[in-house]
Amino acid sequence: MNVGSNSVGNHLVDIHEVLHEEEEDKEENSNTSNMADKSDKRFNRPTKNREIKRTPRNFSRQVSLETGFSVLNGETSKDKNERKVLGRSGKSFGGFGVDGTGIEARNKGDFSMFRTKSTLVRQSSKITLRKDSGIDLQNNNVKGGIDENVNKSVPAGRYFDALRGPELDQVKDSEDILLPKDEKWPFLLRFPIGCFGICLGLSSQAILWRSLALSPATKFLHVPLFINFVIWLLGVGILVAVFTTYMFKCALYFEAIRREYSHPVRVNFFFAPWIVCMFLAIGTPPKIARDTLHPAIWCVFIAPIFFLNLKIYGQWLSGGKRRLSKVANPSSHLSVIGNFVGAILAAKVGWKEPGKFLWAIGFAHYLVVFVTLYQRLPTSEALPKELHPVYSMFIATPAAASIAWGAIYDEFDGLARTCYFISLFLYLSLVVRPNFFRGFRFSVAWWSYTFPMTTVSIATIKYAEEVPSFITKALALALSFMSTTMVCILFVSTLLHAFVWQTLFPNDLAIAITKKRYNKDKKPLMKRWTKQSPLSFVTSIRKHHSGDKESVSDEEK
Repeated sequence: MNVGSNSVGNHLVDIHEVLHEEEEDKEENSNTSNMADKSDKRFNRPTKNREIKRTPRNFSRQVSLETGFSVLNGETSKDKNERKVLGRSGKSFGGFGVDGTGIEARNKGDFSMFRTKSTLVRQSSKITLRKDSGIDLQNNNVKGGIDENVNKSVPAGRYFDALRGPELDQVKDSEDILLPKDEKWPFLLRFPIGCFGICLGLSSQAILWRSLALSPATKFLHVPLFINFVIWLLGVGILVAVFTTYMFKCALYFEAIRREYSHPVRVNFFFAPWIVCMFLAIGTPPKIARDTLHPAIWCVFIAPIFFLNLKIYGQWLSGGKRRLSKVANPSSHLSVIGNFVGAILAAKVGWKEPGKFLWAIGFAHYLVVFVTLYQRLPTSEALPKELHPVYSMFIATPAAASIAWGAIYDEFDGLARTCYFISLFLYLSLVVRPNFFRGFRFSVAWWSYTFPMTTVSIATIKYAEEVPSFITKALALALSFMSTTMVCILFVSTLLHAFVWQTLFPNDLAIAITKKRYNKDKKPLMKRWTKQSPLSFVTSIRKHHSGDKESVSDEEK
Protein backbone atom coordinates (compact mmCIF):
# COMPACT_ATOMS: atom_id res chain seq x y z
CA MET A 1 0.00 0.00 0.00
CA ASN A 2 1.48 3.38 -1.08
CA VAL A 3 0.67 6.34 1.15
CA GLY A 4 0.60 9.90 -0.14
CA SER A 5 -0.67 13.34 0.78
CA ASN A 6 -1.95 16.32 -1.20
CA SER A 7 -2.11 20.02 -0.60
CA VAL A 8 -5.57 19.94 0.97
CA GLY A 9 -4.51 17.66 3.78
CA ASN A 10 -6.34 14.57 2.68
CA HIS A 11 -4.27 11.43 2.42
CA LEU A 12 -4.45 9.12 -0.55
CA VAL A 13 -3.94 5.38 -0.39
CA ASP A 14 -3.24 3.19 -3.41
CA ILE A 15 -5.58 0.21 -3.16
CA HIS A 16 -4.33 -2.59 -5.39
CA GLU A 17 -6.42 -4.71 -7.70
CA VAL A 18 -8.34 -7.62 -6.23
CA LEU A 19 -6.98 -10.62 -8.08
CA HIS A 20 -8.94 -13.55 -9.43
CA GLU A 21 -9.16 -16.62 -7.25
CA GLU A 22 -6.88 -18.58 -9.57
CA GLU A 23 -4.16 -15.92 -9.39
CA GLU A 24 -4.28 -15.15 -5.68
CA ASP A 25 -2.11 -18.08 -4.66
CA LYS A 26 0.59 -17.29 -7.22
CA GLU A 27 0.69 -13.58 -6.39
CA GLU A 28 0.65 -14.20 -2.65
CA ASN A 29 3.75 -16.41 -2.77
CA SER A 30 5.72 -14.07 -5.02
CA ASN A 31 4.87 -10.82 -3.20
CA THR A 32 5.30 -11.91 0.42
CA SER A 33 9.08 -11.61 0.43
CA ASN A 34 9.16 -8.42 -1.67
CA MET A 35 6.74 -6.37 0.45
CA ALA A 36 8.96 -6.38 3.52
CA ASP A 37 12.08 -5.31 1.58
CA LYS A 38 10.24 -2.52 -0.23
CA SER A 39 8.72 -1.16 2.95
CA ASP A 40 12.10 -1.15 4.74
CA LYS A 41 13.85 0.64 1.90
CA ARG A 42 11.10 3.21 1.52
CA PHE A 43 10.85 4.12 5.19
CA ASN A 44 14.63 4.04 5.82
CA ARG A 45 15.08 7.01 3.50
CA PRO A 46 15.59 10.48 4.99
CA THR A 47 12.34 12.11 5.95
CA LYS A 48 13.06 15.27 4.06
CA ASN A 49 13.67 13.58 0.74
CA ARG A 50 10.62 11.38 1.14
CA GLU A 51 8.32 14.36 1.65
CA ILE A 52 9.75 16.16 -1.35
CA LYS A 53 9.46 13.32 -3.88
CA ARG A 54 6.26 11.62 -2.87
CA THR A 55 3.72 14.24 -3.87
CA PRO A 56 4.96 14.77 -7.46
CA ARG A 57 5.21 11.00 -8.00
CA ASN A 58 1.60 10.36 -6.92
CA PHE A 59 0.39 13.39 -8.83
CA SER A 60 2.17 12.31 -12.02
CA ARG A 61 0.68 8.82 -11.69
CA GLN A 62 -2.83 10.24 -11.64
CA VAL A 63 -2.11 12.49 -14.62
CA SER A 64 -0.62 9.65 -16.69
CA LEU A 65 -3.55 7.39 -15.90
CA GLU A 66 -6.05 9.99 -17.02
CA THR A 67 -3.95 10.74 -20.09
CA GLY A 68 -4.09 7.08 -21.03
CA PHE A 69 -7.86 7.04 -20.73
CA SER A 70 -8.14 10.17 -22.84
CA VAL A 71 -6.16 8.41 -25.57
CA LEU A 72 -8.45 5.38 -25.42
CA ASN A 73 -11.58 7.52 -25.57
CA GLY A 74 -10.27 9.48 -28.54
CA GLU A 75 -10.34 12.93 -26.90
CA THR A 76 -9.38 15.87 -29.09
CA SER A 77 -7.08 18.74 -28.23
CA LYS A 78 -10.05 20.83 -27.14
CA ASP A 79 -10.85 18.40 -24.37
CA LYS A 80 -7.32 18.18 -22.99
CA ASN A 81 -7.79 21.15 -20.67
CA GLU A 82 -10.80 19.52 -19.05
CA ARG A 83 -10.01 17.23 -16.14
CA LYS A 84 -11.61 13.80 -16.64
CA VAL A 85 -12.98 12.16 -13.52
CA LEU A 86 -12.33 8.44 -13.45
CA GLY A 87 -15.37 6.27 -12.99
CA ARG A 88 -15.60 4.29 -9.77
CA SER A 89 -18.08 1.68 -10.93
CA GLY A 90 -16.76 -1.86 -11.00
CA LYS A 91 -18.72 -2.52 -14.19
CA SER A 92 -17.37 0.45 -16.14
CA PHE A 93 -13.80 -0.89 -16.48
CA GLY A 94 -12.38 2.42 -15.31
CA GLY A 95 -13.26 4.50 -18.38
CA PHE A 96 -12.36 2.22 -21.26
CA GLY A 97 -15.16 3.66 -23.32
CA VAL A 98 -17.48 0.91 -22.19
CA ASP A 99 -20.48 3.03 -21.27
CA GLY A 100 -21.59 0.78 -18.45
CA THR A 101 -21.74 -2.46 -20.42
CA GLY A 102 -18.21 -3.77 -19.94
CA ILE A 103 -16.66 -5.92 -22.61
CA GLU A 104 -19.94 -6.12 -24.43
CA ALA A 105 -19.97 -2.56 -25.79
CA ARG A 106 -16.41 -2.60 -27.11
CA ASN A 107 -17.12 -5.76 -29.12
CA LYS A 108 -20.58 -4.79 -30.26
CA GLY A 109 -21.36 -6.67 -33.44
CA ASP A 110 -17.96 -8.39 -33.58
CA PHE A 111 -18.91 -12.05 -34.07
CA SER A 112 -15.72 -12.97 -35.90
CA MET A 113 -14.06 -14.09 -32.67
CA PHE A 114 -16.14 -17.27 -32.77
CA ARG A 115 -15.47 -18.02 -36.41
CA THR A 116 -13.30 -20.91 -37.53
CA LYS A 117 -9.65 -19.91 -37.99
CA SER A 118 -10.42 -16.48 -36.58
CA THR A 119 -7.04 -15.89 -34.94
CA LEU A 120 -5.84 -13.63 -37.74
CA VAL A 121 -9.08 -11.66 -37.64
CA ARG A 122 -8.75 -11.09 -33.91
CA GLN A 123 -5.10 -10.07 -34.22
CA SER A 124 -5.92 -7.49 -36.87
CA SER A 125 -8.73 -6.06 -34.74
CA LYS A 126 -6.60 -5.36 -31.64
CA ILE A 127 -6.65 -1.88 -30.17
CA THR A 128 -3.75 0.29 -31.33
CA LEU A 129 -2.46 2.74 -28.78
CA ARG A 130 0.04 5.58 -28.82
CA LYS A 131 3.43 4.55 -27.49
CA ASP A 132 3.66 7.65 -25.34
CA SER A 133 0.38 6.94 -23.55
CA GLY A 134 2.18 4.86 -20.92
CA ILE A 135 -0.45 2.11 -20.82
CA ASP A 136 0.09 -1.44 -22.06
CA LEU A 137 -3.14 -3.19 -22.95
CA GLN A 138 -1.73 -6.52 -24.03
CA ASN A 139 -2.10 -8.21 -20.66
CA ASN A 140 -4.40 -6.11 -18.50
CA ASN A 141 -6.84 -4.53 -20.92
CA VAL A 142 -10.22 -5.63 -22.06
CA LYS A 143 -9.27 -6.61 -25.60
CA GLY A 144 -6.37 -8.76 -24.52
CA GLY A 145 -8.68 -10.45 -22.07
CA ILE A 146 -11.11 -11.21 -24.88
CA ASP A 147 -8.44 -12.83 -27.04
CA GLU A 148 -7.30 -14.95 -24.12
CA ASN A 149 -10.86 -15.96 -23.29
CA VAL A 150 -11.68 -17.05 -26.83
CA ASN A 151 -8.45 -18.94 -27.54
CA LYS A 152 -8.35 -20.97 -24.33
CA SER A 153 -11.03 -23.36 -23.12
CA VAL A 154 -13.26 -22.16 -20.31
CA PRO A 155 -12.86 -24.11 -17.04
CA ALA A 156 -15.85 -26.18 -15.95
CA GLY A 157 -16.14 -24.30 -12.67
CA ARG A 158 -16.41 -21.02 -14.55
CA TYR A 159 -19.72 -22.11 -16.10
CA PHE A 160 -21.17 -22.79 -12.66
CA ASP A 161 -19.93 -19.40 -11.40
CA ALA A 162 -21.18 -17.34 -14.37
CA LEU A 163 -24.41 -19.14 -15.34
CA ARG A 164 -27.60 -20.14 -13.64
CA GLY A 165 -30.66 -22.22 -14.43
CA PRO A 166 -31.11 -25.99 -14.66
CA GLU A 167 -29.38 -26.10 -18.06
CA LEU A 168 -26.81 -23.40 -17.18
CA ASP A 169 -28.06 -21.26 -20.06
CA GLN A 170 -28.73 -17.94 -18.27
CA VAL A 171 -25.98 -15.46 -17.44
CA LYS A 172 -25.93 -14.00 -13.95
CA ASP A 173 -26.55 -10.27 -13.64
CA SER A 174 -23.06 -9.64 -12.26
CA GLU A 175 -21.34 -11.17 -15.30
CA ASP A 176 -20.19 -9.66 -18.59
CA ILE A 177 -20.12 -11.55 -21.87
CA LEU A 178 -18.05 -11.29 -25.04
CA LEU A 179 -20.99 -10.55 -27.35
CA PRO A 180 -23.76 -7.91 -27.12
CA LYS A 181 -26.97 -8.87 -25.39
CA ASP A 182 -29.16 -6.25 -27.08
CA GLU A 183 -28.25 -7.29 -30.62
CA LYS A 184 -29.56 -10.32 -32.50
CA TRP A 185 -26.76 -12.77 -33.17
CA PRO A 186 -26.30 -14.78 -36.38
CA PHE A 187 -28.61 -17.76 -36.64
CA LEU A 188 -25.84 -20.37 -36.41
CA LEU A 189 -24.56 -18.88 -33.15
CA ARG A 190 -28.10 -19.09 -31.75
CA PHE A 191 -28.51 -22.73 -32.83
CA PRO A 192 -27.57 -24.88 -29.79
CA ILE A 193 -26.74 -28.57 -29.75
CA GLY A 194 -29.83 -29.06 -27.59
CA CYS A 195 -31.85 -29.01 -30.82
CA PHE A 196 -31.03 -32.70 -31.17
CA GLY A 197 -33.50 -33.18 -28.32
CA ILE A 198 -36.28 -32.70 -30.91
CA CYS A 199 -34.91 -35.70 -32.79
CA LEU A 200 -34.73 -37.71 -29.55
CA GLY A 201 -38.42 -37.17 -28.88
CA LEU A 202 -39.61 -38.05 -32.39
CA SER A 203 -37.32 -41.04 -32.93
CA SER A 204 -38.34 -42.60 -29.60
CA GLN A 205 -41.98 -42.13 -30.61
CA ALA A 206 -41.30 -44.19 -33.74
CA ILE A 207 -40.18 -47.09 -31.52
CA LEU A 208 -43.22 -46.66 -29.27
CA TRP A 209 -45.74 -46.83 -32.09
CA ARG A 210 -43.95 -49.79 -33.63
CA SER A 211 -44.26 -51.60 -30.30
CA LEU A 212 -47.93 -50.65 -29.98
CA ALA A 213 -48.60 -52.09 -33.43
CA LEU A 214 -46.62 -55.34 -33.07
CA SER A 215 -46.75 -56.21 -29.35
CA PRO A 216 -49.17 -58.97 -28.28
CA ALA A 217 -50.03 -56.96 -25.16
CA THR A 218 -51.53 -54.12 -27.23
CA LYS A 219 -52.87 -56.15 -30.12
CA PHE A 220 -56.44 -55.34 -29.07
CA LEU A 221 -55.83 -51.69 -30.03
CA HIS A 222 -55.33 -52.57 -33.72
CA VAL A 223 -52.78 -49.81 -34.20
CA PRO A 224 -51.76 -49.51 -37.88
CA LEU A 225 -48.07 -49.57 -38.80
CA PHE A 226 -48.69 -46.52 -40.99
CA ILE A 227 -48.38 -44.29 -37.89
CA ASN A 228 -44.95 -45.73 -37.19
CA PHE A 229 -43.95 -45.11 -40.80
CA VAL A 230 -45.06 -41.46 -40.77
CA ILE A 231 -43.34 -40.67 -37.47
CA TRP A 232 -40.18 -42.45 -38.62
CA LEU A 233 -40.04 -40.39 -41.83
CA LEU A 234 -40.64 -37.20 -39.84
CA GLY A 235 -37.85 -38.11 -37.43
CA VAL A 236 -35.42 -38.82 -40.27
CA GLY A 237 -36.25 -35.53 -41.98
CA ILE A 238 -35.79 -33.44 -38.84
CA LEU A 239 -32.57 -35.28 -38.00
CA VAL A 240 -31.13 -34.47 -41.43
CA ALA A 241 -32.15 -30.82 -41.10
CA VAL A 242 -30.73 -30.40 -37.58
CA PHE A 243 -27.55 -32.33 -38.36
CA THR A 244 -26.90 -30.32 -41.54
CA THR A 245 -27.45 -27.01 -39.74
CA TYR A 246 -25.11 -27.98 -36.93
CA MET A 247 -22.44 -29.06 -39.43
CA PHE A 248 -22.61 -25.58 -40.96
CA LYS A 249 -22.16 -24.13 -37.48
CA CYS A 250 -19.19 -26.43 -36.94
CA ALA A 251 -17.61 -25.26 -40.20
CA LEU A 252 -18.19 -21.53 -39.68
CA TYR A 253 -18.18 -21.06 -35.89
CA PHE A 254 -15.94 -23.79 -34.54
CA GLU A 255 -15.02 -21.69 -31.49
CA ALA A 256 -18.67 -21.82 -30.42
CA ILE A 257 -18.63 -25.62 -30.81
CA ARG A 258 -15.58 -25.81 -28.55
CA ARG A 259 -17.35 -23.82 -25.87
CA GLU A 260 -20.42 -26.02 -26.06
CA TYR A 261 -18.19 -29.06 -25.69
CA SER A 262 -16.61 -27.47 -22.58
CA HIS A 263 -20.04 -26.73 -21.12
CA PRO A 264 -20.72 -29.21 -18.27
CA VAL A 265 -24.35 -29.70 -19.36
CA ARG A 266 -24.17 -29.48 -23.15
CA VAL A 267 -21.23 -31.85 -23.49
CA ASN A 268 -23.69 -34.66 -22.76
CA PHE A 269 -25.81 -33.67 -25.77
CA PHE A 270 -22.97 -34.66 -28.09
CA PHE A 271 -24.22 -38.21 -27.48
CA ALA A 272 -27.68 -37.25 -28.76
CA PRO A 273 -27.12 -37.42 -32.57
CA TRP A 274 -25.86 -40.99 -32.38
CA ILE A 275 -28.55 -42.06 -29.93
CA VAL A 276 -31.12 -40.69 -32.38
CA CYS A 277 -29.58 -42.66 -35.22
CA MET A 278 -29.82 -45.86 -33.16
CA PHE A 279 -33.41 -45.03 -32.18
CA LEU A 280 -34.33 -44.70 -35.84
CA ALA A 281 -32.55 -47.97 -36.65
CA ILE A 282 -34.45 -49.79 -33.89
CA GLY A 283 -37.78 -48.23 -34.89
CA THR A 284 -37.41 -48.86 -38.63
CA PRO A 285 -40.80 -49.77 -40.15
CA PRO A 286 -41.14 -53.43 -41.19
CA LYS A 287 -41.86 -52.46 -44.79
CA ILE A 288 -38.38 -50.89 -45.03
CA ALA A 289 -36.34 -53.51 -43.16
CA ARG A 290 -38.07 -56.85 -42.64
CA ASP A 291 -34.93 -58.85 -41.90
CA THR A 292 -32.17 -58.34 -39.34
CA LEU A 293 -30.20 -55.12 -39.73
CA HIS A 294 -26.64 -55.28 -40.98
CA PRO A 295 -23.99 -55.16 -38.20
CA ALA A 296 -22.18 -52.34 -40.03
CA ILE A 297 -25.01 -50.00 -38.99
CA TRP A 298 -24.29 -50.75 -35.35
CA CYS A 299 -20.54 -50.21 -35.85
CA VAL A 300 -21.03 -46.80 -37.47
CA PHE A 301 -23.37 -45.49 -34.78
CA ILE A 302 -21.64 -46.93 -31.71
CA ALA A 303 -18.10 -45.77 -32.61
CA PRO A 304 -18.66 -42.06 -31.72
CA ILE A 305 -20.42 -43.04 -28.49
CA PHE A 306 -17.57 -45.32 -27.49
CA PHE A 307 -14.94 -42.61 -28.06
CA LEU A 308 -17.05 -40.10 -26.14
CA ASN A 309 -17.28 -42.64 -23.32
CA LEU A 310 -13.51 -42.87 -23.18
CA LYS A 311 -13.27 -39.08 -23.02
CA ILE A 312 -16.06 -38.32 -20.53
CA TYR A 313 -15.61 -41.32 -18.25
CA GLY A 314 -11.86 -40.73 -18.24
CA GLN A 315 -12.45 -37.21 -16.93
CA TRP A 316 -14.75 -38.56 -14.23
CA LEU A 317 -12.20 -41.18 -13.22
CA SER A 318 -9.09 -38.96 -13.27
CA GLY A 319 -10.50 -36.65 -10.61
CA GLY A 320 -9.46 -33.42 -12.34
CA LYS A 321 -11.39 -30.20 -12.82
CA ARG A 322 -14.16 -32.08 -14.61
CA ARG A 323 -14.60 -34.87 -12.09
CA LEU A 324 -18.13 -36.19 -11.75
CA SER A 325 -18.75 -34.71 -8.31
CA LYS A 326 -18.15 -31.25 -9.78
CA VAL A 327 -19.95 -31.46 -13.15
CA ALA A 328 -22.73 -33.96 -12.36
CA ASN A 329 -26.18 -32.86 -13.52
CA PRO A 330 -29.32 -34.69 -14.69
CA SER A 331 -28.24 -34.49 -18.34
CA SER A 332 -25.25 -36.70 -17.42
CA HIS A 333 -27.67 -39.60 -17.90
CA LEU A 334 -27.41 -39.03 -21.67
CA SER A 335 -23.82 -40.25 -21.59
CA VAL A 336 -25.03 -43.47 -19.94
CA ILE A 337 -28.18 -44.08 -22.00
CA GLY A 338 -26.12 -44.36 -25.18
CA ASN A 339 -24.61 -47.60 -23.89
CA PHE A 340 -28.00 -49.20 -23.25
CA VAL A 341 -29.41 -48.10 -26.62
CA GLY A 342 -26.27 -49.47 -28.27
CA ALA A 343 -26.85 -52.78 -26.44
CA ILE A 344 -30.43 -52.92 -27.78
CA LEU A 345 -29.24 -52.32 -31.36
CA ALA A 346 -26.46 -54.89 -30.92
CA ALA A 347 -29.04 -57.49 -29.94
CA LYS A 348 -31.17 -56.49 -32.93
CA VAL A 349 -28.30 -57.06 -35.40
CA GLY A 350 -27.46 -60.38 -33.73
CA TRP A 351 -24.33 -59.41 -31.79
CA LYS A 352 -25.24 -60.36 -28.22
CA GLU A 353 -21.75 -60.29 -26.71
CA PRO A 354 -20.96 -56.67 -27.66
CA GLY A 355 -24.39 -55.83 -26.29
CA LYS A 356 -23.50 -57.40 -22.94
CA PHE A 357 -20.25 -55.42 -22.94
CA LEU A 358 -22.05 -52.11 -23.46
CA TRP A 359 -24.71 -52.99 -20.91
CA ALA A 360 -22.06 -53.64 -18.26
CA ILE A 361 -20.34 -50.29 -18.97
CA GLY A 362 -23.62 -48.40 -18.86
CA PHE A 363 -24.89 -50.02 -15.68
CA ALA A 364 -21.63 -49.44 -13.77
CA HIS A 365 -21.59 -45.73 -14.61
CA TYR A 366 -25.34 -45.40 -14.05
CA LEU A 367 -24.88 -46.43 -10.43
CA VAL A 368 -22.15 -43.81 -9.98
CA VAL A 369 -24.18 -41.04 -11.62
CA PHE A 370 -27.33 -41.98 -9.70
CA VAL A 371 -25.61 -41.89 -6.31
CA THR A 372 -23.71 -38.69 -7.13
CA LEU A 373 -26.86 -36.83 -8.19
CA TYR A 374 -28.80 -38.05 -5.17
CA GLN A 375 -26.10 -36.65 -2.91
CA ARG A 376 -25.57 -33.44 -4.85
CA LEU A 377 -29.03 -32.23 -5.83
CA PRO A 378 -30.34 -31.52 -2.29
CA THR A 379 -27.40 -29.20 -1.68
CA SER A 380 -27.66 -27.38 -5.02
CA GLU A 381 -29.19 -23.96 -5.54
CA ALA A 382 -32.98 -23.96 -5.72
CA LEU A 383 -34.31 -24.05 -9.25
CA PRO A 384 -36.01 -20.87 -10.56
CA LYS A 385 -39.68 -20.44 -11.40
CA GLU A 386 -38.98 -21.36 -15.02
CA LEU A 387 -38.47 -24.90 -13.77
CA HIS A 388 -37.66 -27.42 -16.42
CA PRO A 389 -38.44 -31.08 -15.70
CA VAL A 390 -34.78 -31.99 -15.44
CA TYR A 391 -35.62 -34.73 -12.97
CA SER A 392 -37.32 -36.71 -15.75
CA MET A 393 -33.85 -37.69 -16.95
CA PHE A 394 -33.66 -39.98 -13.91
CA ILE A 395 -36.33 -42.31 -15.29
CA ALA A 396 -34.84 -42.84 -18.77
CA THR A 397 -31.70 -44.73 -17.81
CA PRO A 398 -33.17 -47.60 -15.74
CA ALA A 399 -35.98 -48.00 -18.27
CA ALA A 400 -33.48 -48.29 -21.13
CA ALA A 401 -31.42 -50.75 -19.05
CA SER A 402 -34.46 -53.00 -18.57
CA ILE A 403 -35.28 -52.97 -22.30
CA ALA A 404 -31.66 -53.71 -23.21
CA TRP A 405 -31.45 -56.63 -20.77
CA GLY A 406 -34.63 -58.12 -22.18
CA ALA A 407 -33.37 -57.72 -25.76
CA ILE A 408 -30.02 -59.37 -25.00
CA TYR A 409 -31.35 -62.38 -23.05
CA ASP A 410 -34.71 -62.62 -24.85
CA GLU A 411 -36.67 -62.50 -21.61
CA PHE A 412 -37.88 -59.86 -19.20
CA ASP A 413 -36.47 -61.58 -16.12
CA GLY A 414 -35.75 -60.46 -12.57
CA LEU A 415 -32.97 -57.95 -13.29
CA ALA A 416 -34.90 -56.36 -16.15
CA ARG A 417 -37.95 -56.03 -13.93
CA THR A 418 -35.84 -54.52 -11.13
CA CYS A 419 -34.60 -51.76 -13.41
CA TYR A 420 -38.13 -51.22 -14.71
CA PHE A 421 -39.57 -50.89 -11.21
CA ILE A 422 -36.92 -48.29 -10.35
CA SER A 423 -37.87 -46.20 -13.38
CA LEU A 424 -41.58 -46.62 -12.66
CA PHE A 425 -41.16 -45.41 -9.07
CA LEU A 426 -39.17 -42.37 -10.19
CA TYR A 427 -41.82 -41.65 -12.81
CA LEU A 428 -44.60 -41.75 -10.20
CA SER A 429 -42.57 -39.52 -7.88
CA LEU A 430 -42.68 -36.84 -10.61
CA VAL A 431 -46.36 -37.30 -11.42
CA VAL A 432 -47.42 -36.57 -7.84
CA ARG A 433 -45.53 -33.24 -7.97
CA PRO A 434 -47.36 -31.16 -10.59
CA ASN A 435 -45.78 -27.95 -9.28
CA PHE A 436 -42.56 -29.01 -10.99
CA PHE A 437 -44.22 -28.30 -14.35
CA ARG A 438 -45.94 -25.01 -13.60
CA GLY A 439 -44.80 -21.52 -14.51
CA PHE A 440 -42.17 -22.71 -17.00
CA ARG A 441 -40.80 -20.86 -19.99
CA PHE A 442 -40.67 -22.83 -23.22
CA SER A 443 -37.26 -23.84 -24.49
CA VAL A 444 -36.01 -26.19 -27.17
CA ALA A 445 -34.22 -28.11 -24.41
CA TRP A 446 -37.62 -29.43 -23.27
CA TRP A 447 -37.53 -31.90 -26.14
CA SER A 448 -34.71 -33.85 -24.56
CA TYR A 449 -37.03 -34.67 -21.64
CA THR A 450 -39.76 -36.31 -23.76
CA PHE A 451 -37.92 -39.50 -24.60
CA PRO A 452 -37.66 -40.59 -20.90
CA MET A 453 -41.46 -40.75 -20.80
CA THR A 454 -41.46 -42.70 -24.05
CA THR A 455 -38.77 -45.08 -22.79
CA VAL A 456 -40.80 -45.93 -19.68
CA SER A 457 -43.85 -46.53 -21.89
CA ILE A 458 -41.92 -49.00 -24.07
CA ALA A 459 -40.59 -50.79 -20.97
CA THR A 460 -44.15 -51.04 -19.62
CA ILE A 461 -45.28 -52.68 -22.88
CA LYS A 462 -42.46 -55.23 -22.51
CA TYR A 463 -43.51 -55.89 -18.93
CA ALA A 464 -47.13 -56.32 -20.00
CA GLU A 465 -46.02 -58.99 -22.46
CA GLU A 466 -44.42 -61.00 -19.63
CA VAL A 467 -47.16 -60.30 -17.06
CA PRO A 468 -50.38 -59.94 -19.06
CA SER A 469 -53.23 -58.49 -17.00
CA PHE A 470 -55.72 -55.69 -17.10
CA ILE A 471 -53.56 -53.50 -14.83
CA THR A 472 -50.36 -53.87 -16.84
CA LYS A 473 -52.12 -53.28 -20.16
CA ALA A 474 -53.97 -50.25 -18.79
CA LEU A 475 -50.70 -48.88 -17.38
CA ALA A 476 -48.96 -49.35 -20.74
CA LEU A 477 -51.81 -47.60 -22.54
CA ALA A 478 -51.89 -44.69 -20.06
CA LEU A 479 -48.15 -44.06 -20.17
CA SER A 480 -48.11 -44.26 -23.96
CA PHE A 481 -50.94 -41.75 -24.17
CA MET A 482 -49.17 -39.33 -21.81
CA SER A 483 -45.88 -39.46 -23.71
CA THR A 484 -47.55 -39.01 -27.10
CA THR A 485 -49.61 -36.10 -25.78
CA MET A 486 -46.49 -34.40 -24.43
CA VAL A 487 -44.70 -34.80 -27.76
CA CYS A 488 -47.68 -33.35 -29.66
CA ILE A 489 -47.87 -30.33 -27.34
CA LEU A 490 -44.15 -29.65 -27.70
CA PHE A 491 -44.31 -30.10 -31.48
CA VAL A 492 -47.07 -27.49 -31.81
CA SER A 493 -45.30 -25.13 -29.39
CA THR A 494 -42.07 -25.48 -31.35
CA LEU A 495 -43.81 -24.57 -34.62
CA LEU A 496 -45.45 -21.53 -33.03
CA HIS A 497 -42.24 -20.26 -31.46
CA ALA A 498 -40.26 -20.88 -34.65
CA PHE A 499 -42.54 -19.48 -37.37
CA VAL A 500 -45.20 -17.35 -35.67
CA TRP A 501 -43.52 -15.71 -32.67
CA GLN A 502 -39.93 -16.28 -33.90
CA THR A 503 -38.62 -16.74 -30.36
CA LEU A 504 -37.38 -20.32 -30.61
CA PHE A 505 -33.70 -19.40 -30.89
CA PRO A 506 -32.72 -16.50 -28.58
CA ASN A 507 -29.13 -15.39 -28.16
CA ASP A 508 -27.09 -18.25 -26.73
CA LEU A 509 -25.47 -16.28 -23.91
CA ALA A 510 -23.93 -19.35 -22.31
CA ILE A 511 -21.22 -19.65 -24.98
CA ALA A 512 -20.12 -16.01 -24.66
CA ILE A 513 -18.94 -15.90 -21.05
CA THR A 514 -15.40 -14.79 -20.26
CA LYS A 515 -12.70 -17.18 -19.11
CA LYS A 516 -12.15 -15.11 -15.98
CA ARG A 517 -14.45 -12.91 -14.01
CA TYR A 518 -13.25 -9.34 -14.46
CA ASN A 519 -16.11 -7.59 -12.69
CA LYS A 520 -16.65 -8.80 -9.14
CA ASP A 521 -19.37 -7.33 -7.01
CA LYS A 522 -18.17 -4.13 -5.35
CA LYS A 523 -14.56 -4.91 -6.24
CA PRO A 524 -12.95 -2.62 -8.86
CA LEU A 525 -10.79 -3.86 -11.71
CA MET A 526 -8.38 -0.88 -11.92
CA LYS A 527 -6.41 0.67 -9.08
CA ARG A 528 -8.52 3.21 -7.20
CA TRP A 529 -7.57 6.21 -5.08
CA THR A 530 -9.55 6.72 -1.89
CA LYS A 531 -9.35 9.00 1.10
CA GLN A 532 -8.04 7.82 4.43
CA SER A 533 -8.78 9.41 7.77
CA PRO A 534 -5.85 11.21 9.50
CA LEU A 535 -6.13 8.92 12.52
CA SER A 536 -5.66 5.76 10.47
CA PHE A 537 -2.87 7.48 8.53
CA VAL A 538 -0.97 8.29 11.75
CA THR A 539 -1.52 4.74 13.01
CA SER A 540 -0.03 3.26 9.85
CA ILE A 541 2.99 5.61 10.07
CA ARG A 542 3.60 4.58 13.67
CA LYS A 543 3.49 0.92 12.73
CA HIS A 544 6.08 1.46 10.03
CA HIS A 545 8.38 3.50 12.33
CA SER A 546 8.07 0.87 15.06
CA GLY A 547 9.08 -1.77 12.53
CA ASP A 548 12.10 0.34 11.51
CA LYS A 549 13.21 0.74 15.12
CA GLU A 550 12.98 -2.98 15.75
CA SER A 551 15.05 -3.74 12.66
CA VAL A 552 17.72 -1.19 13.74
CA SER A 553 17.91 -2.67 17.25
CA ASP A 554 18.29 -6.15 15.78
CA GLU A 555 21.19 -4.97 13.62
CA GLU A 556 22.94 -3.33 16.62
CA LYS A 557 22.69 -6.55 18.61
